[in-house]
Amino acid sequence: MGVSLEEMVAACRPYTRQGQLPGYIPALKQGDPSRLGACLLSCDGRLSQAGDWDVSFSIQSIVKPILLLQALLDNGVDTVRSHVGVEATGKPFDAINYTDQVLDSQHLNPMVNMGAIAVCSLIRGGSYQERFRRLLDLTRLLAGEESRIQVNEDVYRSEKANGSKNRALAYLLKTYGIIRDDVEDVLDCYFHACAISTDCGGLARIGCVLANQGRRPGSGEALVPPEYARFVNAILTTCGMYDGSGDFAVRVGVPAKSGVGGGIMAVAPGRMGIGIFSPALDPKGNSLAGTRLLELLSRELDLSIF
Repeated sequence: MGVSLEEMVAACRPYTRQGQLPGYIPALKQGDPSRLGACLLSCDGRLSQAGDWDVSFSIQSIVKPILLLQALLDNGVDTVRSHVGVEATGKPFDAINYTDQVLDSQHLNPMVNMGAIAVCSLIRGGSYQERFRRLLDLTRLLAGEESRIQVNEDVYRSEKANGSKNRALAYLLKTYGIIRDDVEDVLDCYFHACAISTDCGGLARIGCVLANQGRRPGSGEALVPPEYARFVNAILTTCGMYDGSGDFAVRVGVPAKSGVGGGIMAVAPGRMGIGIFSPALDPKGNSLAGTRLLELLSRELDLSIF
């Protein structure tokens, strides 16, 4: 790498001034838009970090691939695919008008809110509290450090108090029989999931497990079956950056998932996992400076899979 990670973070920090903090979740609006940090973890265990890499933030939609992994572990690919589709929607992450036809499960994508809410109902457990605990345990297993993975209760309460659109999505799912459980129970699991917090290091570790065919970086310990890691990576490639996924594929070219908390988890298959944080967002809901940094990293390290 001709340019250091520290230099790349410094070069991209001016982009933090061009984004906006999300206003519809009050707890996220309190963030510092000048933050930018990154962590790279190679599949053989080498670590690089720079900038505000150790600042904790809520992962928001970055929990969606973990939700999908938990559903795959509990049910297998065929059952999951019978409940949610895999096609990109071309719509914003919180869109309601997915189709002018009758809504069915194949209209849902697990990387947007409606699909992720449906996926919550596929996680096994005697209660939704137990389902969330199992999801949190999986997140901690993938990240490798329990202390880095906590729930931000302020963010959870803020999302729950301001989640009218997600409630509309969930009740629409209930109307069409796609979820059968109590809507508020499902949503409580989803709001808690989005409030899981970590730093760039946690995201890099999770991304590296996906990059390493489900194995822990360094040790090679198998955490999830390789076919499930490939399944998740394929969906991240086409759908992980909301309705900016196509442009991201052209500019960066790796599986990735963003969240409105400002995080991006990127996967360079066979090479590394990347965690980035910068809370100021572009109009699509992706970290603006974070995306620019990933574009620079992809160019410098030849990361694109295309």
